[in-house]
Amino acid sequence: MGAQSDSKKAEESENNPKLLSQLSIKVESKAADASDQLCKPLLKKSGSRKASSHRHHASSTLVPFLCTLVVAMGPLSLGLALGYTSPTQPGIMKDLKLSIPQYSFFGSLVNVGAMAGAIVSGQIADRIGRKGALVAASIPDVIGWILTFFSEETYLLYLGRFLLGFGGGLISFTVPVYIAEISPRHLRGTLGTMHQLALTIGIMLAYLGGLFLDWRPLAIVGAIPGILLVIGLIFVCETPRWLGKAGRTEELKSALKLLRGKNVDISAEFSDIQTASEISKLQENVHISELLKRRLFRPLVAGIGLQILQQFSGVNGVLLYSGEIFRTVGFKSANVASFGLGFLQVIMTVAAAGLMDKAGRRLLLMVSAGGMALSSFLVGSSFYLRSFYQFHMSPGMDTFINVLAFSSLLVYIASFSFGMGAIPWIIMSEVFPARVKGIAGSFATLVNWSSSWAVTMAFNFLLTWSAEGSFWLFGFVCLLSVAFVAMFVPETRGRTLEQIESSFK
Repeated sequence: MGAQSDSKKAEESENNPKLLSQLSIKVESKAADASDQLCKPLLKKSGSRKASSHRHHASSTLVPFLCTLVVAMGPLSLGLALGYTSPTQPGIMKDLKLSIPQYSFFGSLVNVGAMAGAIVSGQIADRIGRKGALVAASIPDVIGWILTFFSEETYLLYLGRFLLGFGGGLISFTVPVYIAEISPRHLRGTLGTMHQLALTIGIMLAYLGGLFLDWRPLAIVGAIPGILLVIGLIFVCETPRWLGKAGRTEELKSALKLLRGKNVDISAEFSDIQTASEISKLQENVHISELLKRRLFRPLVAGIGLQILQQFSGVNGVLLYSGEIFRTVGFKSANVASFGLGFLQVIMTVAAAGLMDKAGRRLLLMVSAGGMALSSFLVGSSFYLRSFYQFHMSPGMDTFINVLAFSSLLVYIASFSFGMGAIPWIIMSEVFPARVKGIAGSFATLVNWSSSWAVTMAFNFLLTWSAEGSFWLFGFVCLLSVAFVAMFVPETRGRTLEQIESSFK
């Protein structure tokens, strides 16, 4: 039956080229200016537009913000899972008698599970909706924490960790897409940052909880956000874009009224979504080969390229090695220092959220990658100076090197949180056309988690080869990121998702 439907759609599309063309022109005509200025930040606005925008802000902020808070429970739980292994290592290894290789395998399973979750995330989110996908993600998430709490055998610990990762892979794709599809264009960047903010808060809370709780009680704390997510999803709406794609016109209209406010005219946005949905229905179902088509080159390069560069900038390796740098500087408690680092991430992510819809994505990305490049070169230089002066180190030089390493690490983390942490996920949720968002977004999420796993596994080998060379290599990748953003990443601030899609045609 499905095959007949697909064949019918394809035939209808071929027999009605004028209809498809008219629908395309309807969307493209509204985005003509957006296409010309796609790679330029929108820094100037007229006074009348500001006044109109201010009135619109007041009536369309609250409900999208509350919906974002609900779905942010997903990345909050994922952040707790990512930060969980740092403070709990001594307790778990002692109670379950794990060796260091066994514990390292336990920690890495969250990446493996996330890769598995990423593969199916787009298909699940397209078939049962964004809300349905988040419910599907919360189930393995909560079960994973419960298994961790009750683990007396190694295999249960491993299974729980894998399930946490699987749920995290679903969350990594679905939450940014959900937020992008419910947000008014003037808030999409700010609300999109909440995904990364919740993730960093989760990591920070794991570090904080590790100071006071044993590993089993901390696992119960980790399950709370997943439970809250399931409860909260009862009260939030499905995204208008998915409802339009599913042909649920009345639900689409109700969702837009709820999200934009009763006094806001939704006719233009409703029409844009309906038109884009009709275009999608006239085309064949999407297959993986669709990603190879030339017209998708620019959005794919931008969305997937940023995911690769985010991880190969070395952020996960730097975070793993931060404890050693803190100990070198003289911190007695690595957990306290890690909590401080997590707190810095939260503060800088909040700062980025405030600027996302003012300065634009491209500017913040280039500033972020540039700061990471500079700080990586300085951290590498501190290792080089220590090896150069190791046999005739004066107290003053020793202090200088310690301060250089410590301050450079702080700048690196602050710079990452300012742009490269959140924006790749925002860009991914914005630039992929609706028809291929499921497949392309799944692939981008898979690339991110695969790159994260590769960097984490390779980092110790890189440090054995050359500590300073490792950080200089990361600095070079960050410089490449600046150039990549300038050449390939569009400015999406202030545009509807339909305008962004049309501008790539």
